[in-house]
Amino acid sequence: MALSVLLEALQNPKIYPEKPESVDMLQTHVSAIFLAGKHVYKIKKPVNFGFLDFTSLEKRKHYCHEEVVLNRRLCPQVYLGVVDIRLQEGRIQLGEGSGEIVEYAVLMERLPQDAMMDRWLAEGKVTSEVLQKIAAKVTQFHDRAATNPEIASFGKIAVIRTNVEENFSQTEKYVGASLSAKEFQGIRDHTRKFMEGHLPLFEKRFTDGKIRDCHGDLHLQHICLTDEILIFDCIEFNQRFRYGDVAADIAFLLMDLDFHGYAGFSAELAGRYLSLSKDWPLYLLLNFYKGYRAYVRGKVISFRLDDPAISSSEKVVAQEEAQRYFHLAYQYAQKMNRPALLLTCGLMGTGKSTIARALAEVLSWNWMSSDWVRKKLAHLSPQDRQYENFQQGIYSPDFSQKTYQALFTRAREGLQGGSSVILDASFKKQKDRLAAFALAQEMNADFLLIECTCEEGIIQERLAQRARKEFEPSDGRWEIFQEQKKDFEKFEGLDSRLFLTLDTHFSPDDCLKEIFQHLLQREAQELAPAR
Repeated sequence: MALSVLLEALQNPKIYPEKPESVDMLQTHVSAIFLAGKHVYKIKKPVNFGFLDFTSLEKRKHYCHEEVVLNRRLCPQVYLGVVDIRLQEGRIQLGEGSGEIVEYAVLMERLPQDAMMDRWLAEGKVTSEVLQKIAAKVTQFHDRAATNPEIASFGKIAVIRTNVEENFSQTEKYVGASLSAKEFQGIRDHTRKFMEGHLPLFEKRFTDGKIRDCHGDLHLQHICLTDEILIFDCIEFNQRFRYGDVAADIAFLLMDLDFHGYAGFSAELAGRYLSLSKDWPLYLLLNFYKGYRAYVRGKVISFRLDDPAISSSEKVVAQEEAQRYFHLAYQYAQKMNRPALLLTCGLMGTGKSTIARALAEVLSWNWMSSDWVRKKLAHLSPQDRQYENFQQGIYSPDFSQKTYQALFTRAREGLQGGSSVILDASFKKQKDRLAAFALAQEMNADFLLIECTCEEGIIQERLAQRARKEFEPSDGRWEIFQEQKKDFEKFEGLDSRLFLTLDTHFSPDDCLKEIFQHLLQREAQELAPAR
């Protein structure tokens, strides 16, 4: 049956069991959707775009069933099944019967349009509670999503590199139209450098089971905010677009929020996803995958410039939209390879080393401790106890300054090599904090000073426990705590975005949540609105 004839027949309310007053039809380049009362019927068009092939009735049947099965993972109550479309005595009928099957339709519950996430955002109805629910839904989905050797293979660096390079080869012809030469080269160079510089990270994602059968098309228009969060319309037609790192899946939604001017919500959602999943290394991949997603959107929209069926005025709109996506991808690219210098500092016993160690473990960043450096400069083993009076011996002002200079030298070497560095020291003097900040500026590195604080009763208990440990590089003791407290200069002179006060009586995971939320919100503030 000709598609045009079928589309007209399916607009007849009388053939539907719901007997709706009217039937509205919506079309995309791959499907036709019929709104019939409380239900929706969706058919697939007989088209072949290379990445998608619906040219035979058997293939359309297969992908209708795939759509139902896959989408029931996130909203089973919406996807009701697959309906036969039959031709009997020259008339179309839906469901079982004796006529010839001419098509198949996915049957769905009709979702309330006023509950779609893009609508709620426009109306100012999205809250932190909503973002928490979305993060919980996506985290649970990713945790349960299937993985196996075949799925995991899509997370290998060779596959990722192929996908990325395909984007560049397919968009080169749009340079000068929807994509500037500067942005094309910048995105390509930064992306390639990131992949080559983070091979162990990509390999760890593969071995840690982070490559899953995901949604693949997770953006604002596919989320409905009813009493339950409903996420629908995943990619069923091509496994390559669905299999991948969970980081790439959540990054699509985060990028979509950024693109539409909700970078603050994007940062909050990312932070909540990290804290729920405990997948802290995902943070390192966000700009890479958000950039990838933005670039793909720019590419797909640019394809419209080649479509002879699209008017010149529509092409102007498409060109401007693609330019905005490419510009957003360029902003992400500029951040991909920028190293960071983090300082964990504060009075003894406030948990500086615990926080530094936790960050180093989840991010694989270089952790440099003043306790270790100090002992090495004194030709001592890190475990050798060296109990000195306050500001005496290896803790004298001169030796402490020598220790900080050694820390800065090592940090400089790491930053010059493109590695991020965590400096773990008291930084009780303002001049040393400012020197660290100046170093970060000189090395074009991101900077964050984390002031660790805690109640003195907890500090006293921690110092007592530390003294009982056999292998402990710190010589901090309660007897000299009050002396250090008097000598500690006030934290000041830094922009609030570069400074975080952290109460370390909370668990390390809670502390990591605060740190990453701060970093994400800062990046959101720096992100320029899409043009």
